[in-house]
Amino acid sequence: MAEKQAVVVVVTRSVMKNIFLFALINLLPIEFAFSQADSVKVYKKRVLETNEIDFMYSYYTQDGKNAAVSGGIGTEKLTDAVPTIIISVPLNDDDVLSIDAAVSAYTSASSSNVNPFDGALPADPFLATSGASGSDTWVNVNGSYSHSSDDRNKVWSAKASIATEYDYFSVGVGGTYTRLFNKKNTEVTAKANIFIDSWTTIYPSELRPFDNGRNAQGASSLYGRSITGARYSPTFNGFTNTGRNSYSTGVNLIQILSKRMQGALLVDLVYQQGLLSTPFQRVYFSDRDSSFIGNFRLADDIERLPNSRFKTAIGGRLNYYVNEYIVLKTYYRFYNDNWGVTSHTASIDVPIKISRKITLYPGFRIYNQTAGTYFAPYAKHLSTSEFYTSDFDLSEYTATQYNFGISYTDVFAKTHIWKYGIKSIDLKYSLYERDSGLKASLISFGIKFVLDKKKEEVNKTSTE
Repeated sequence: MAEKQAVVVVVTRSVMKNIFLFALINLLPIEFAFSQADSVKVYKKRVLETNEIDFMYSYYTQDGKNAAVSGGIGTEKLTDAVPTIIISVPLNDDDVLSIDAAVSAYTSASSSNVNPFDGALPADPFLATSGASGSDTWVNVNGSYSHSSDDRNKVWSAKASIATEYDYFSVGVGGTYTRLFNKKNTEVTAKANIFIDSWTTIYPSELRPFDNGRNAQGASSLYGRSITGARYSPTFNGFTNTGRNSYSTGVNLIQILSKRMQGALLVDLVYQQGLLSTPFQRVYFSDRDSSFIGNFRLADDIERLPNSRFKTAIGGRLNYYVNEYIVLKTYYRFYNDNWGVTSHTASIDVPIKISRKITLYPGFRIYNQTAGTYFAPYAKHLSTSEFYTSDFDLSEYTATQYNFGISYTDVFAKTHIWKYGIKSIDLKYSLYERDSGLKASLISFGIKFVLDKKKEEVNKTSTE
């Protein structure tokens, strides 16, 4: 999907892979040299001076009326709380080890409709039910190692990740290589990643008795509940391939264009193969008679999509230093894939420094995409089609996002908690709206601590 369901990057599975990536810190070098007697000794600044710890917390909410679990209608209400910790440790002057761990605890009203028959049926079948899949926890751990050359013109890094939740497991590896040229005015980075994922196929509960053609005769009841309307005889076969592999590569070019302007060109390619459909997302056909339990219409089938997808994204950034108080940051991206989705993203952010330590971050983003080839809304698909989905992430829509943040930065980290100084504190709020009716908001908080070596030495001395 060209864009996930919510702010910045909507909090979904695919979305959650990408929300916990981290960058290397302070990789631009400064070298000092001086002469003593007849010799010259060159000193290099450490890539990372001391241990750093980042604590972050985000809380996300959304609501809408196009839930894919119930075939493109019904509530999309969702909440997601994500605490994250990143620990960066300098191993020596040139090498840094980082560990990133996050836990996402979410509740989803639409996901609870995977099994709406677990408990009393709601009066409105597309409101939240008490199904077991209505909440879950997603856990992600990343580790990275980076090395910088003595002249700081070459940097390489390697990383590995693991993520899991109740129906999903993922492992990933990747790496980057950065080269600086032209007195460090030009920077080129090449990157590559591989993710190996597997699903536990959980189908809508009404289709499970019919998996792989079992009980194909017309049913008049399920789970002890009477079926009204047409007798229920779906032709349903589950997935045999439950794995998904994702391969991505990209190149970034960053160029200082003048004393006030910096530009960047970003190119990313992604290829996915395997199970790219979500097994519990329903589809309803326009050429089939309807069957009901209570007010709940039983699924005709589940989402079915091709087993491969190729994505291309080309973007650019242009940052302009207006004065010591204001910087303009602009961004544009063009996206296209072989599922028929084309999108355009544009954003502008204007950091405003109101004091030596405090900066405000207002911003605006707009996104537009075309509908995918296989998308149709509720009950508009034909049973003769090979592929179909009613997931509105693949529909045509325009989305806007308003951001506002405030940051406190103390490069000397004078305020301490134990032997760690507070280097920065960040607070950000984002409001996201689609013209389809989906609305979401995200509030995030982060605080960065750095180890005070002097206090650590004092503590060591006092305990000796």
